[in-house]
Amino acid sequence: MALEFTDTNFETDVLKSDKLTVVDFWAEWCGPCRAIGPVIEELSKDYAGKVNIGKVNVDLNPNVSMNYGITSIPAILFIKSGKVVDKQIGAVPKSILEKKIQANL
Repeated sequence: MALEFTDTNFETDVLKSDKLTVVDFWAEWCGPCRAIGPVIEELSKDYAGKVNIGKVNVDLNPNVSMNYGITSIPAILFIKSGKVVDKQIGAVPKSILEKKIQANL
């Protein structure tokens, strides 16, 4: 199951993690976000133990969203060693996200 990242745990669970972390910025009211949700869940199972995969609800966690300049959702950031190494804006097929994960492992 995808992790839940918040303003409170983002630094500890994402920035200080020794693993690649995939962060999906989303909101309840966003149709494309709901469309990509199952893909994020699948990836979290496929890469369990190898990659941290989770979600940030932009409505509930405005600080993290502002820090990363999130203006369009879904926005998926790939963070490694505290730095954004790749990103994807908008809903895309699972294969595209997998390629980005593999490229940054």
